[in-house]
Amino acid sequence: MPKEKATTRASKKGGKADGGRKKKDPNMPKRGLSAYMFFANDQRDKVREDNPGIKFGDVGKILGEKWKGLSDAQKKPYNAKAETDKKRYEDEKAAYQATAANDDDDEDED
Repeated sequence: MPKEKATTRASKKGGKADGGRKKKDPNMPKRGLSAYMFFANDQRDKVREDNPGIKFGDVGKILGEKWKGLSDAQKKPYNAKAETDKKRYEDEKAAYQATAANDDDDEDED
């Protein structure tokens, strides 16, 4: 005789389908990449070539080991790219927030 199914728990979110989160604005600028991410993007294809048939998770492990093995001098170009991307993000974020503030002011006037 099969067991009876236990009673199901009620959702704590109040029944909202989206989990109660605000929708993300698609116009919001993307965050800056870290130095490691620039390195990983640069090296990922080479790791796949050197290890055909490698699993997705293993690619990350190899990239992490290679990153740890780099000297500060070898990491320098990736750190420079990360700083540049961080500045880009901060500039775009400031412009986005200024635009959002102006849009809020315009809506209040109606």
